Amino acid sequence: MQLPAVPGAVGLSLAAFPVSYALNCGAALAHPVAIAMMGVLVLLILFCMAYLLGEWSQSQDPLFYVFTVFSFTSVIDLIISLEEDGYISGFMEFYLKEGEPYLRTAYGIMICYWDGIVHYVLYLAMIMAITQRKNYRTLGLYWLGSLMMSIVVFLPGNMLGKYSSEIRPSFLLNVPYILIPIWAGMRLFSQPKSLPCCTAEKVVAEQQRSLYQRPLDLGLILFLMVAATFTFFRGLVVLDCPSDSCFNYIYQYEPYLRDPVAYPKVQMLVYMFYVLPFFCLGIYGLLRPGCTWLPDWALVFAGAIAQAQFSHVGSSLHHHTPYPYRTPEEVWWVFLLTNVLYALGPHLLAYRCLHSPGFFQPAAPTGQDGIKKHQ
Repeated sequence: MQLPAVPGAVGLSLAAFPVSYALNCGAALAHPVAIAMMGVLVLLILFCMAYLLGEWSQSQDPLFYVFTVFSFTSVIDLIISLEEDGYISGFMEFYLKEGEPYLRTAYGIMICYWDGIVHYVLYLAMIMAITQRKNYRTLGLYWLGSLMMSIVVFLPGNMLGKYSSEIRPSFLLNVPYILIPIWAGMRLFSQPKSLPCCTAEKVVAEQQRSLYQRPLDLGLILFLMVAATFTFFRGLVVLDCPSDSCFNYIYQYEPYLRDPVAYPKVQMLVYMFYVLPFFCLGIYGLLRPGCTWLPDWALVFAGAIAQAQFSHVGSSLHHHTPYPYRTPEEVWWVFLLTNVLYALGPHLLAYRCLHSPGFFQPAAPTGQDGIKKHQ
């Protein structure tokens, strides 16, 4: 008998509330090593329950189990963020004190909000797509970029910032968030693309249009050039560039970049060394026809930048950030407008690539009736 998987996944994830409350009541005096072992035990039990749920729903996709377990941890992260902001209490105090105290920072709270809301919705959507035998590659690539960005900033920030001396055994519970997304990403990239099918004539006509006949592409190229310049500039700022413009920017517009927690510095360096090259490659892909890789990577980087900008902007304004490092109220609108546009541009690029993919598909003989979806 096939049971509905989404209600089962929702029920399993909402079990995070009683589980965290029970552990909080029973582990007030627990040692950090014991807390880490409890975390491992909970994860093992979750995987067993997800396996049973997958068997009942007759799911053949191994990512079903990953998304089901991660939906539970997303609710745990939402509980952490709500508790730290004072909306609830008595659920995760023991874990935040003896397990991962850096989650009490503004950045830790913001990534928990993102994981508990955005990732949770993505998990449920992908679970539903799996059970209905639908393609979820687009959602999966967006999730992959978002999750990987949070990990590559969060983990180095913990080891390099002021909380480096408070790393406990529970820090190792983040290892699955490194290994599993790599494996999941390989599976997602190997799935067939779900792009609109274009005739060979349409592909040829699209690829023969000059840049001036593609105003959206021209606008995207201009955005990518400005974004690349801004990315390089903020990278210089966190590298302590002695120029007056960098000094004025870090003190007047984004003092959060000086916060000793190190997350903003790591974020700007990740932007500089990974996102900046992608912006340059995006310009190349919009100029040269047939760059089949651009739609996929535009999705990945759209998810990554969305997560990064939400966490960075939220942390810059959050009350857990010490007052000297918060964005001054008189520049809020400039700060918000700049960072929202920075996050919006990659999404427009991803939308352009997915909505009208003919320019990025390999050229086909004109006489051919149609071209197959690129695998």
